[in-house]
Amino acid sequence: MREIVLDTETTGFEPDQGDRIVEIGAVELFNHMPTTRTYHQYINPERSMPQSAFEVHGLGDEFLKDKPVFADIVDDFLEFIGDAKLVIHNASFDMKFINAELGWVKKPPLPMNQAIDTLAIARGKFPGSPASLDALCRRFNIDNSARTLHGALLDSEILAEVYLELIGGRQPDFALSVATANKGQNHQGDWKPAPRAMPLKSRLNDQEKSAHTEFVKKLGDGALWKKYS
Repeated sequence: MREIVLDTETTGFEPDQGDRIVEIGAVELFNHMPTTRTYHQYINPERSMPQSAFEVHGLGDEFLKDKPVFADIVDDFLEFIGDAKLVIHNASFDMKFINAELGWVKKPPLPMNQAIDTLAIARGKFPGSPASLDALCRRFNIDNSARTLHGALLDSEILAEVYLELIGGRQPDFALSVATANKGQNHQGDWKPAPRAMPLKSRLNDQEKSAHTEFVKKLGDGALWKKYS
């Protein structure tokens, strides 16, 4: 199963008011494992950058002026994503912009059911808790220290880790070997990830370990847990 974790940066919030995409970043997953294939493109929005947007992603007029316009990159972008599911945080926002850009170059829109919204998954799984990308990184102990500004490719890479946690935890070998990655790219044959060279550290703190030990003591000598303690 092929999925594309995707993020965009824009000049604002509303394409129908003239806002445009200025950056697209995407990471390929195959069977919930990263393949090392990525897509990254800066885009000339053919308009000036509002200061409020510049403060979010740091992409200014001078930097973007020599970048290709969306019409010049659309075919490569569509070829990369294909018919894969698109994993997006707050999918309605990015899909709104992508489909607006596609419409302006006379391309058919992407169906909304092609998108998987990690924001909706997080809100359903942790109701009432913060569900921003930064908040989810804190929850899952994912290092996002490089995220001083928003960046589409970096955010896609971080979101890929968050997504795998949301659907049940990271796979045993999140960083694939080149050989395994190539196998994933070709989508041929069955393969299994190699074990981690170093096991992950326990996420239990000392207080949680002590509480579990006390709980097991109360279960009696025949408790199944005592075989593993």
